[in-house]
Amino acid sequence: MASIGVIGAGTWGTALAVLLHGKGHQTEIWSAIRKEVEGLSSARIHPNLPELRIPDEIGVTAELGEVMKDKDLLVLAVPSVFVRETARKMRSYLKKGQIITNVAKGIEESTLMTLSQLIEEELPGAEITVLSGPSHAEEVSKGLPTTCVAGARKRHVAEFVQSIFMNQTFRVYTSPDVLGIELGGALKNVIALAAGMADGLGYGDNTKAALITRGIAEISRLGMEMGGKLETFAGLTGIGDLIVTCASMHSRNRRAGILIGRGCAMEEAMAEVKMVVEGVYSAKAALALSRKHHVSMPIVEQVNEILFNGRSAKEAVSELMLRDKKIENSGLEWEEA
Repeated sequence: MASIGVIGAGTWGTALAVLLHGKGHQTEIWSAIRKEVEGLSSARIHPNLPELRIPDEIGVTAELGEVMKDKDLLVLAVPSVFVRETARKMRSYLKKGQIITNVAKGIEESTLMTLSQLIEEELPGAEITVLSGPSHAEEVSKGLPTTCVAGARKRHVAEFVQSIFMNQTFRVYTSPDVLGIELGGALKNVIALAAGMADGLGYGDNTKAALITRGIAEISRLGMEMGGKLETFAGLTGIGDLIVTCASMHSRNRRAGILIGRGCAMEEAMAEVKMVVEGVYSAKAALALSRKHHVSMPIVEQVNEILFNGRSAKEAVSELMLRDKKIENSGLEWEEA
């Protein structure tokens, strides 16, 4: 069995640490917050996962060097806004060729880098992989059947990560399309905010279906323009992750969107959710990428208008509905008249 350090003690990092321990791996969790370390060490329960007990054998530490020492795999599970800062701190403890699996989802607003790109910049010489898909921590912690994708440039590295995580309820596929996986995971959070806003406005299933299908169209257009693969956006880390994030009350992005749709300001909604709402941090980056690559993303545009420019959610829906007439798929051919 492997020795694994989980860097980040949020719900996802904690759920994965317990999953990995259940497979027989020697597992340790790190948090930058000493009060969190003390709480998890004594109570052995994460406050946002009250039904999940953290086994006594899982160590919890505030020492980054300790959690990284002699590990076969490091799981980077901090929120996207802290990934660069954490990776920079990891540099002095890193061994050459260390395999790191990033499980956060986001795009850095200032550089428009994906998380694996910025980790590679901060940790040259490490082997960076990703694990993503429709996988709420609340359900994984209960052992409910879940599927994810392990992404890496090298097949044997992806298969190593697959073997580390996969068990009878957590099925892992492999893919070489790291960029597509990351774009799907980051951009779907922005669409989920829109889906939540529609719920908050009291709109129905028709609206939700429209946002999901037109949302994946926007994600795929941008992702393929940037080099991602269509198969990825049609798979677990594209449409799969988008569906679960738009439909589930476990989704902090959807919950924040519901509050905004009901009239809350963005800051109020984030405070009410009490966890990092990744879509808020990815929205500006998504819009900047769409403009950089000259890709139309009207849902992303309207989400930015609501979050940062004071437009009401109801006005944004009207803007989307009254856009110029379009063909659904420009790649299809008509019969001759």
